[in-house]
Amino acid sequence: MSDNPLEPGPQDYDRINVNVESEIEYWSKELGVSRDRLARAIEAVGEKVGDVRRQLGLTA
Repeated sequence: MSDNPLEPGPQDYDRINVNVESEIEYWSKELGVSRDRLARAIEAVGEKVGDVRRQLGLTA
C-alpha cells in the first residue's frame, strides 16, 4: 500500500484484489484501461498483475 494516505495504492502489487473498489480504480488507471476491460481481463486470466498485463497486450 502507498505510504501516502491521500494516494492509496494496492495492498499487493502482484495481485488485483477484485473485492476492493479502490484497487479496481487504481489498476484501471495504472493500466490505462476501462474498468470493464480490466474486469474481462481478470476474468480471463485471474488476478495476477503480470497475467493481466499480458492479456491486455501491455507486455511482450
